[in-house]
Amino acid sequence: MLKGKKIVLAVTGSISAYKSLFLLRLLVKEGAEVKVIMSKSAHDFIQPLSFSTLSKHPVYSDFTENNLNGVWNNHVEMALWADLILIAPCTANTLAKYASGMCDSYLLAVLMSAQCPLFFAPAMDHDMMEHAGTQENLKRIEEMGCTILAPGFGELASGLIGKGRLSEPEEILGVVVSHFNPNQRLKGKKALVNAGPTYEAIDPVRFIGNRSSGKMGIAIAQALHVLGAEVTLVLGPVHESIPDGIKIIRIESAREMYEACTREFQQTDVAVLAAAVADYRPTNVSAEKIKKKDSPLELRLEETEDIAAALGKSKKTNQKLICFALETENEEAHAIAKMSRKNADILILNSLRTAGVYFGSDNNAITLFHSNGSKKEISLKSKTEIAQIISNEIADLFQ
Repeated sequence: MLKGKKIVLAVTGSISAYKSLFLLRLLVKEGAEVKVIMSKSAHDFIQPLSFSTLSKHPVYSDFTENNLNGVWNNHVEMALWADLILIAPCTANTLAKYASGMCDSYLLAVLMSAQCPLFFAPAMDHDMMEHAGTQENLKRIEEMGCTILAPGFGELASGLIGKGRLSEPEEILGVVVSHFNPNQRLKGKKALVNAGPTYEAIDPVRFIGNRSSGKMGIAIAQALHVLGAEVTLVLGPVHESIPDGIKIIRIESAREMYEACTREFQQTDVAVLAAAVADYRPTNVSAEKIKKKDSPLELRLEETEDIAAALGKSKKTNQKLICFALETENEEAHAIAKMSRKNADILILNSLRTAGVYFGSDNNAITLFHSNGSKKEISLKSKTEIAQIISNEIADLFQ
């Protein structure tokens, strides 16, 4: 999706600089040609060799570095080469210098010479992020036409909890892809995605759950968002970060997910059911922690609500329903039968038989079954790539 695009990735002196390696890899995998600039302080956190190896270009830090013959690194030439310059991570210091017009380094000279869009991804401690000076600088560079990639909330390197984490590489990639793909195929459509496991309480302490990480559903939500859809994500108890711009409804139990999905589906154009919803829950939930006894503990279970069946039954002609299935035997036959029972437009079959596919992994291999009888097998790829394929298959349904 970024084939032929030229991107400068600028890395400044933050502990989160290691994430830039993952971001670089994602940009290159999407077809972009990437050149990396590292501030001098960034070298204290990560070595340039890793960036040069992944980008297949030398890393630039100074006007004369790597030029023993006296030829300088032309900052204007670098700035004019780029279709986009992405500063990730951007420290408070770099942010302040650019906002005030300072130009005391090769990086700042490139930024000051740029004619292309500048995307800043701040990363710093919570107190620094909330400081009046930083907020004023963010406002200032937005007024200058730059794009700010909002930092995430969570545990920071200082040990504090707050806003300041560098956006996850997948989130940043999504913003970049959206920038270069303004003709979004799902613009104006509303999408509902569910993801992650559900936890079914036994008592206030214990629960029945599963190993779902939610990564596949989150990746699909992001991919649909990139294509222009207005996305609502009903999310079970997972700890993955969620891209900006996606509405999140957090739930814990199957009943809560059922209620959220059936409610949201009424005003939705397409629903993607990627969650690993528990099929059973304890019939009776103890109000107090169950004490360990010498005799075995027996649990009586009852079926949970069938979300796919409910949405399939209420689906209008203009709505699309995409379901997932995980089978361990007679996979294709069971998948096709489920697609028919649930009134789904697409059934996506997961299989644990493929090497490299397991709960919590970043990769997947799937088979897509369409209600018109067509079938498409997708070999092992990253979940980000799989999500893009699925999202484009969904967009084709509306053509």
